[in-house]
Amino acid sequence: MASSYKTFSTNDVVSTKTLLHEAIPLTGTVVSGTYVDGATETNIKNYSHGMFQSVYDYPYLSSSANHIFDITIGYNAGSKMSNPAHTQNAKKLNLYNQMAQVLVGHDSDGNIRAFDEDGNLTEGSKINSAIFLNFSRLLTKDEIKKGSFSLVMAVGQGHEKAASHTEQITITDDNAQNDYRVNSPAGDYAILYADSTKGSDLLADDSGDQKVGLIYYHAGVVVLTSSIFLDENTGDLGGAHVGILDTLKHDVEFFRAGAGATGYESLPEAFTGSAISSSCDAIRQRISNISFNNTTELNSTIYFCRAQHNEFNYSSNPTYTSSSKIQVKNISSDSPISYITTVGLYSSDNELMAVAKLSEPLKKDPTNELTLRVRLDY
Repeated sequence: MASSYKTFSTNDVVSTKTLLHEAIPLTGTVVSGTYVDGATETNIKNYSHGMFQSVYDYPYLSSSANHIFDITIGYNAGSKMSNPAHTQNAKKLNLYNQMAQVLVGHDSDGNIRAFDEDGNLTEGSKINSAIFLNFSRLLTKDEIKKGSFSLVMAVGQGHEKAASHTEQITITDDNAQNDYRVNSPAGDYAILYADSTKGSDLLADDSGDQKVGLIYYHAGVVVLTSSIFLDENTGDLGGAHVGILDTLKHDVEFFRAGAGATGYESLPEAFTGSAISSSCDAIRQRISNISFNNTTELNSTIYFCRAQHNEFNYSSNPTYTSSSKIQVKNISSDSPISYITTVGLYSSDNELMAVAKLSEPLKKDPTNELTLRVRLDY
């Protein structure tokens, strides 16, 4: 315990923030296809409530499994998909409203806002039916790095896995580091854009400016419009927001109508006539690749501990003296000497809060001054 203390001045303390990034690649084979036991995907967990499913990087019953993301779908009351007769209609409405309430918030009348195509909440096209990807905090850390997100999805006909499709689009948050929105209660977010990857002229607007959803960086949530599977004349049955695919090339069939069926259902039936888990299965199988960089925010306070020439030249260690003589002095007339090995940071009432150890003792006497830089990370 120290017997003398020195108070820091404002010039002795500085705070800094460092952002650390890690690349996160998620291939489609992990999301759907690697861990299959018969007809069961062992890394996919469905729940009795049937409102979403969880994706793991390994069979979820294994102690080695890590949660990757949750996936679900939903639509709002303004979508023409909303009908009490539709499968799990109430749950799909509740899911959309829950996500919108957290990510978009309420208007001045207390009504839940709809997801907006361009982030202008007061006007413009709304995303009335959506696909939600909720990434695990294990992957996103403090937030997803702006401008790093990429999602490759198959948009061609057929039920086979994404890798077998010859028509794919890439969804990115292009230039989001310079163009993002802050009017969300969940933090920063940006617009997602689509571009053709496999095949040509897949999109009604293939200039790279086709808006297909939103990404919420701090929440780790991706919101995709259901229009990514529809042609430009079909729309998402929600009114204003229309399909993004070239109507001359596409009438996309979403997934098989049922076990052993030879036909296919289109997107509206997939969202309205099927359970949420079935739609999630179909969406996952169209994911070819997901990649982004996460962000870990490291906050630091740096303390400059200054020992002037006339300070800390004596030690409070009981072994420093013997019979009232300083042990480290050979001749009584020599200057006092101490060896600094530890720095303690104390509260205003002298309670020890943190300890920093030096790699080797530093000699201190009246002929020298020391400045020790102590960094506290949190």
